[in-house]
Amino acid sequence: MSNYQTPESKKEEFRKYLEKSGVIDALTKVLVGLYEEPERPPNAVDYIKRYMGAPTGVDAEAMRLQNEEFKRENEELRSKLQSLTEKMTAEVDA
Repeated sequence: MSNYQTPESKKEEFRKYLEKSGVIDALTKVLVGLYEEPERPPNAVDYIKRYMGAPTGVDAEAMRLQNEEFKRENEELRSKLQSLTEKMTAEVDA
């Protein structure tokens, strides 16, 4: 028989996970910090990101695309290296 969890038990399990991992404390601290700001920042989400340590002014999509390009280039270079190594080994054995 399958293990059935009620929506309430799933919520409670998730809440315990958030508490145990420190997420609730971190969110509480950032929200208290936002509340205590003398002047409200124009963009609360950016404030929270900065407070939590996220880099600012970074284009994540551009970095993701660059990473994909580096992966492709790396794979091409590995393939070329393997091909040249096999060619050299064949020449040495000949």
